[in-house]
Amino acid sequence: MNTFGKLFTLTTFGESHGAAVGGIVDGMPAGISIDTDFIQHELERRRPGQSRITTDRKEADRVELLSGVFEGKSTGAPIGFLVRNTNQHSKDYDNLRNLFRPSHADYTYYSKYGIRDHRGGGRASARITLSRVVAGALAKLVLRQLGISITAYTSQVGDIRLGGDYHQYDFGLIESNPVRCPDPEKAKEMETLIAQVKQDGDTIGGVITCVVKGCPAGLGEPEFGKLHALLGAAMLSINAVKGFEYGEGFAGSSWRGSQQNDIFLPAKDKPQTPNLRLQSNHSGGIQGGISNGEDIYFRVAFKPVATLLMEQQTVDKEGHPVTMTVYGRHDPCVLPRAVPIVEAMAAMTILDALLISRTNRL
Repeated sequence: MNTFGKLFTLTTFGESHGAAVGGIVDGMPAGISIDTDFIQHELERRRPGQSRITTDRKEADRVELLSGVFEGKSTGAPIGFLVRNTNQHSKDYDNLRNLFRPSHADYTYYSKYGIRDHRGGGRASARITLSRVVAGALAKLVLRQLGISITAYTSQVGDIRLGGDYHQYDFGLIESNPVRCPDPEKAKEMETLIAQVKQDGDTIGGVITCVVKGCPAGLGEPEFGKLHALLGAAMLSINAVKGFEYGEGFAGSSWRGSQQNDIFLPAKDKPQTPNLRLQSNHSGGIQGGISNGEDIYFRVAFKPVATLLMEQQTVDKEGHPVTMTVYGRHDPCVLPRAVPIVEAMAAMTILDALLISRTNRL
């Protein structure tokens, strides 16, 4: 299960402290202009060491496209790429070789495979998500030609949360602060909280909101390929994600149907048939598992990072109790660097659903 998607697919490889991390994208439509500067920019939004509230690991994260591109355009062949690891401090993990860190994948990987790479988490490391960002950038280049945009932002850190919905914020402000929050005042509060948590050697979680605009009606497959289920599976595959909700989500479960229903209204100015629009969008752009042409919006909950720079109790491979201390460079909060990962997974999911939908109807 190292491959994501059905028609637009990504197969990833690599470990946190191996030689490189990379992937192979298959199903990329031919003739798409490949903007390498854009792909690199997306990687830089995810890379470590970009601010005082992220890990201190320094990686340039320069992507190398190995195949599938000729004279600046996709050829339709698989696109191979890699990003070399250049700043590993593997010795920082020597004391963890025979220990199981609390709430990490150490024990479960060892139970499954009988062997694990203890250096930085190996294959379970969040560093592997850079492959998703590269593939997501390629998907965004396709979606851009179709007028589909995907924007994510930090909407909550700890108990500091944005009070309004996405319509109330200027997305142009998201990249103006290291937290990637469109509310400058809340962003300052979030940054202060994360910096304090980092100083304490602790970690903290939060929520990322994502909005897809310009998505046509008709994406998603009944019965087991519902679009919200595909988006949920994509988001829940991201490291540290603990929850997914779309539209009004859990809050809407306490409403009455008369409050929840999205009423159809005539819309002669829309090119689609039938010509209609929705009075509200409590459904989050998806009804019956299929997109309805309205904005798709959802939220992704991230737990606090499991790596704490303080003493914790655990056991070793023989089951002996041990007091452990973790060294190295770690994020006190994944939210700022996870924003482009959420966008990438959404882009791949939407593009895959779009390609599938074109096989359903002549």
